[in-house]
Amino acid sequence: MPFIQTTIPDLLVFEPQVHQDARGYFFESYNESVFQKAGIDIRWVQDNQSSSQYGVIRGLHFQAPPHAQTKLIRVLRGRILDVAIDIRKGSPAYGRSFSIELSAENKKQLLVPKGFLHGFAVLSEQAEVLYKCDELYNKPSELGISFADPALGIDWKIPSAQAIVSEKDKVLPVLSELDSPFVYTTNRS
Repeated sequence: MPFIQTTIPDLLVFEPQVHQDARGYFFESYNESVFQKAGIDIRWVQDNQSSSQYGVIRGLHFQAPPHAQTKLIRVLRGRILDVAIDIRKGSPAYGRSFSIELSAENKKQLLVPKGFLHGFAVLSEQAEVLYKCDELYNKPSELGISFADPALGIDWKIPSAQAIVSEKDKVLPVLSELDSPFVYTTNRS
């Protein structure tokens, strides 16, 4: 199976099978039947793509229900440190972060379910990131917490003097101030 369970329940890394030869490479970045065989039945409705320079930190964001999003993140060019944080009340991993380097080279993808904060830092000179979403973007439901929350202890792999962060992200609250709208359930099929 191309899915690897992380240390946080329901947060998965997808490693597609890459076929390489003298011409280059080919891989299926998404195949509905492969996901369904793994019990992941998601209808994707929006693709987002961003381009950012070294030092950019985007996040940590989520959309509140009923507009909560599951995301499948991958890198088309460059490399990023991708970060997800469990904010499902009652989860054994509540407040815990998981980070992974995603790159055009390694072709790994992170499946971030509803109930997680998400963000990334650009580690290469430039990076292009593509992510699929199962819900449309809804500005009024977009929330987040500070990427610099000391309680999270995230090493973004970017020196603070070189971090490039939006004004919106600089003023987000810390996790302890968040009343999460998500609840962890163990009733998985």
